[in-house]
Parts: sequence; C-alpha cells; structure tokens
Amino acid sequence: MSAEAPPLPSAAPAAPRPAKATSAPQPPAAPVSQPLPPASAPLSTRQAAVPARAWAAPTGADDLPEVETTTRLRAIRDTSGTGRPTRPTPRSMPRPTTATAPPPTYGYGLAGTLPPEAPVETTTRLRPVRPRRTGRVLAVTACVVLGGGLIGGALAGIWLASAEPARPAEPAGYTEAKDLWHNAPVDTLFPRTLPGPGAGPGAAARTWTRIVVAPDTPCSPAVLAKGLRATLTPLGCERVLRATYTDATASSVITVSLVFTRADAEAQRTLGQGGGLTARLGEDVPPALSGPSTVAARFGARQRASWWLSAPADLPVVVTAVSGFADGRAVDRPQPADRAMARGRTDATAQSGLGHEAKGITGRFESLLRKAVAATVKERENAR
Repeated sequence: MSAEAPPLPSAAPAAPRPAKATSAPQPPAAPVSQPLPPASAPLSTRQAAVPARAWAAPTGADDLPEVETTTRLRAIRDTSGTGRPTRPTPRSMPRPTTATAPPPTYGYGLAGTLPPEAPVETTTRLRPVRPRRTGRVLAVTACVVLGGGLIGGALAGIWLASAEPARPAEPAGYTEAKDLWHNAPVDTLFPRTLPGPGAGPGAAARTWTRIVVAPDTPCSPAVLAKGLRATLTPLGCERVLRATYTDATASSVITVSLVFTRADAEAQRTLGQGGGLTARLGEDVPPALSGPSTVAARFGARQRASWWLSAPADLPVVVTAVSGFADGRAVDRPQPADRAMARGRTDATAQSGLGHEAKGITGRFESLLRKAVAATVKERENAR
C-alpha cells in the first residue's frame, strides 16, 4: 500500500515584496498534488481554451482591470510582475514601476508563465447608427407614392389617347369652301355650259345649258324640302343657291341647288353615311326652279320626275338635283335616281334618262366646287 498523502495547506505564506519593481517576480508555490508545468512546456488544451481572466487569481472587485470594448480583443500581457493580467497602456505612456502584492497561493497562477502574445491588428470603431426619424420616412414614402401615381396617370393617359381613334383632320380648303357662296363668281359656281361625258343612259354624253339663275336665299321651305331643312338646321344652314339647266335637245330640265352649311368636318362626314342622304330622307323631293320665257317656264312641283341628293365629305355643301320634262308633263310618282336607273325599267322616267341626269349632274357640281376651293386656297397662298 502507498503512503497516505499529507493534507493540503489552506493558504501559503505570502512571498516577500521584491527589492526592485523591475525584477521578475517568482511564481507562487503550487500545491503538492498538482505540480506546475515548466514555463517552456506548452499549455494543455483545457488551459489554452480558458481565457487568462477566468483562472487568474482575483484580489477584489476593485482590482479587476478595465478592458476596452473593440471589435476584436486585444492581447493581454503581464507587465506588473504580479501574475495578474493588467490593462495594456499606449506606447507613449511609461509602464508602471510600482511594486504590487504577490499573488495568493490558491489557484493555478499561470499568467506569469504564459508566453507573450503578438499584438493583434487594431481595428476601427464601428460607426454609430443614427436613429430613424419616423416623419422623414413617412414623407419619403408619401413622395414615392405620389410620384408613382402621377407617372402612372400620365402613362395611362398616353395609353388611352393612343387607344382612342384619332379624330380626322379637317380637309384642305374646308374653311374656304364655307364662303364660296358670296366670294366665287356666278359663272364659277354655275357655269353657262356644263359637259357631262358618260352621264346619260348607256354612258352616253350629255351637255347642259344654264337657262335660269336665282339669287342666293336663306334656308327656307320655299327652296328646301322639309326633311333636308330639318337635317341641316342644327348644323347651321347658311345659304341656298339655285339654277336650272336644260339638255341639248331642250326636252328635259333640271334644277340644281347648292346648300352651304356651317357644319364641321366630322358632322359633314356623317351626312352621307347610312346609305346616302337620299335614302335617309326618303320621299323628300327638292323644289323646282322655273323660268319665265324659257323651256323651264312650266317646270313646277307636278313636273318633278327624279331627284338625287349628295353630301361630299370634304365640302360643307349639299348638292341637290331634280329633273323633269320640259313640255310640262305631270308625273304621278317621282322616283329617286338610283331607282329610275335600275335595269328593266320601262316607264317614261327611266327611258328618258331623267334619273341619270339627276345623279350625273350632282357629281359634276361636286367637281366644280373642289376646283373653286383649290383656286381660292392657291390665290390666298400667293397673296401672303
């Protein structure tokens, strides 16, 4: 059997103070049962993992060193000779030279035996985080929301404008055509002789000669049919010009009316839509213009045989034409031009070509009006 080990002493006697503050202190005596490793021996895994502060012998609450808080811990070295870790001092400050009390005998006291560590890199201090200001955040959020709404509204407006069908532009010379009734000469609006190649039955040529010209008059029931007058009054019926022509054989007569309006271009385009103005107005026969001492002396309401109405989209004018027999023959039931021109018709109106004359002469006057407008526009451009 092995001899029984003597009991451990409760406390070792304090070591005497060193004669000089700069002399190296002697390590405290370790317990007999736990011999200290030599200074050159490496620390065990358990001792190396435990920081020096954890196993250093504390002498009191006031003697604990204050360590700066940095992003990385700085190395702690024993510079006082007491075996306790002390706070490192800057290089510009002298190291303390005062003697300190020897460490107590309890504990491991390995601080004095640790090899000096190389100082680690000194990092910069973290920048302070400014507190958030609720008012500023709300203001920025409101600006972002309002800006997004404005941009979204603008984009939506652009999209709607591009999706909406573009309004057609006013035709060239449309405004000048409204004043032709008092600016253009009579012979320009109603020429003395009006050729009509291909205007007769079977594309036969026709020629009309002017025999009566009436002065311009307001839009009244005496010069306009009831349905046409009701249609043009909301658009601004301006003036009515009329003249009566006869063919080369003087067997037929035809009254032409030029009705000038103040309608805008869009309203004018709608007049001829829906099957044409003649079909829309139905049995709305224009009045006839007779002329004393002419072949149209007996041309009245009962002599009207065929008629046609035309509303060109590029001119603020409605052209009407009504034809009849020059001998004063009465017609029981007038016919629109498209019906009188139908194939297989054998009545006197169809065989005499009165429907062809009524429709053909309206097309000739549309061409005359366009030429008059073009001449007016060119004259104004040259005057500038």
